[in-house]
Amino acid sequence: MKNHNPWHSVAPDVRGCEVNALIEISNGGRAKYELDKETGLLCLDRVLYSAVYYPANYGFIPRTYAKDDDPLDVLVLSQIAIQPLCIVRVKIIGVMQMIDQGKPDDKLISVACNDKSVSHIEEIKDMPPIFDSELKQFFEEYKRLEQKTVLVEDFSDRNKAIEILADALQRYVELYT
Repeated sequence: MKNHNPWHSVAPDVRGCEVNALIEISNGGRAKYELDKETGLLCLDRVLYSAVYYPANYGFIPRTYAKDDDPLDVLVLSQIAIQPLCIVRVKIIGVMQMIDQGKPDDKLISVACNDKSVSHIEEIKDMPPIFDSELKQFFEEYKRLEQKTVLVEDFSDRNKAIEILADALQRYVELYT
């Protein structure tokens, strides 16, 4: 039987600003799961040291390779906590660019296409002003007690996010095909 790894076997199916995402961590969780690159199984990396919770569903875009040597990260906004390893059709609305321990670690920001409570949102600028602050605070705080530094540099629009996605898709092709 052939081994299926969701990173490699799920098609990103990019259509304009829509793409498939795979969830690793549900909104509101404290468990930091990561996809094992060899087996495709979810591994518990750690329980967050700080008293914080993931502010959105968190995962990656399949068949991408970002500048941090991992699949490209994506935050998926939805009114529900989405189960890990669920494939979710998302609409990209922007990107949070950050540096994690000296390496670029971009996070696409998206909305679940099949959730009418958020699917009307087109751009990150359409989000409430507190949204950027909450995301920034979470990502700058969640590793602090591990003595690790994360710096959120900027929030950018959909065009920049699509550019980062295209680069990660190309990097994957160069590495894996």
